[in-house]
Amino acid sequence: MASPKIFESEYRFCLLLWENEPVNSTKLVSLCKEQLGWSKATTYTVIRRLAERGVVQNENAIVTSLISKEEAQKARLEEMMEETFEGSMPAFLAAFSKSKKLTKSEVEQLQAMIDSYQEE
Repeated sequence: MASPKIFESEYRFCLLLWENEPVNSTKLVSLCKEQLGWSKATTYTVIRRLAERGVVQNENAIVTSLISKEEAQKARLEEMMEETFEGSMPAFLAAFSKSKKLTKSEVEQLQAMIDSYQEE
């Protein structure tokens, strides 16, 4: 099952949540004001929208995530690859490696990943 879509501002909210959960919604409002510049109303709107999409849970004023940071990152990356590179991992890696010089260690890590897939 695909992870629910999380928009950029919601993702920044989720980063705060993952770092602090489980967290009281009042404390979360304070964190969002301090770190994101959000009002109380904005924070509660985001909590409600994410709860409706199955990303977070708000029970008895305690907010927790229903999906992990890794699941959200994977879904965001898959969406970006599909939209930008027509789902092609080689096209993504080619574009990425042209814009950022890879270190020897990064090349070795990528090669190890490729080798592990070939062994399956």
